[in-house]
Amino acid sequence: MYILEQNNKISLHIQLYEQIKNDIIENYNVGDKLTSVRKMASLYNLSKTTVESAYSQLVAEGYIESYPKSGYRVEDTNSVLFESKNAKSTLSNEEEIDWLYDFYPARLSQDSFPLKLWKRLFTKYIDESLDFCMYSNGQGEYGLRVEIAKYLAKLRGVHCHANQIVVGGGFIDSMGLLARILHKKHPVLAIENPGYYAARNVFESYGFDIQKVGLDNHGLKIGELKETKAKLVYVTPSHQYPTGVTIPISNRHKLLDWARQNDGLIIEDDYDSELNYINRPIPSLQGLDQFDRVIYVGTFSKSLSAALRVSYMVLPTHLMTSYQTNFSAYFTSVSLMTQKTLEKFMSEGHWERHLRKIRTLNRKKHNLMKSLLIEKLGNTMKIEAQGGGLAILINPTVDIDLKKLKEFAKKERIKIYFAKNVCGGDWDAIRMGFGGFKEEDIEKAIELFAGIWHQSLL
Repeated sequence: MYILEQNNKISLHIQLYEQIKNDIIENYNVGDKLTSVRKMASLYNLSKTTVESAYSQLVAEGYIESYPKSGYRVEDTNSVLFESKNAKSTLSNEEEIDWLYDFYPARLSQDSFPLKLWKRLFTKYIDESLDFCMYSNGQGEYGLRVEIAKYLAKLRGVHCHANQIVVGGGFIDSMGLLARILHKKHPVLAIENPGYYAARNVFESYGFDIQKVGLDNHGLKIGELKETKAKLVYVTPSHQYPTGVTIPISNRHKLLDWARQNDGLIIEDDYDSELNYINRPIPSLQGLDQFDRVIYVGTFSKSLSAALRVSYMVLPTHLMTSYQTNFSAYFTSVSLMTQKTLEKFMSEGHWERHLRKIRTLNRKKHNLMKSLLIEKLGNTMKIEAQGGGLAILINPTVDIDLKKLKEFAKKERIKIYFAKNVCGGDWDAIRMGFGGFKEEDIEKAIELFAGIWHQSLL
């Protein structure tokens, strides 16, 4: 029995997540089934969204997995806690799997980072001219913000000044700050469904009322958005996460009109817009905004390095007043050394050259994986999303035992990923990440995947 406190400062889904996690560690075996979302919600008088958020976090951390028509089951966590506290643990549960091929859908290959150049810039600019005894600029070093503003104006069509940019230590860090800025005036957040669980979880943890809005072939359903009580909406308009849908220009104007007429705000997450392999990168929604209604959010994770943990927000001028008045004590967690090196990386033209290189490299990987999936899987598979980002999304067109597919994949040391595990809802697809592969390894990986795919067909 879990004890959940409605008046606790910790959100209900976090309370539930923590208690289920501890229960799994203490009492569950690998393969044990969890209580269904519907039953859990009824048992504890919670919303389905709250339970789904808790389960999504457990899925993201590898404690549980979602199986079609079977629900959520405990996974092999390779955790010392299972070894010490669960007497039924087996040797296989204790061993960390040495994955042969990992189709992680949101990473670059290790050799794509310009390490030698980065080290040279670091050595050149990290010297006695920097004052390491002073607190750095809490909003982010001005020189870096100037370079980000130049880049956004030139390549993303964003209209902004360096003074509107706030540098953060990754997406979650930026979203947490934004949630604190917005909560008092905009306590209800509309969000895409399916959509990015991390964004939803951050805002939910700050007490926002989350309103899920469906998608169609043109992205967020504007009519459905208008039926909510929200005056704040989170969207991924240039490459929707996870479906890959793009909001066309007509709907972008409708979305901006909604914000203007309702005194609303739009959070535009432009998470991997640079990585477009068919057309030119689609200009930002913020660039169309004439009424200061769009908050633009981006990171360097998908195109440079996830390990650097550098994100940024472009706040409308009216929100900068709130930021400066109430959050001047906020300090970005990005180190001065990282900021200074990135600033020089951008100012000397290396960033744009790197982007061209990354696009070319990943376009080749994307096209190779796409052609191999079509060749090896044929009409047993359809492509749900392709042409951008770091993954191709596929679904079977015939009956397949997905549980067997996962078991065979694990046996062959192939790590695969499902959209539903991080997005919730009914929509699902297998996310075939190509960015983390070396080009020469993709054919072998797809051949092995195709073998277990055909073994799993019913």
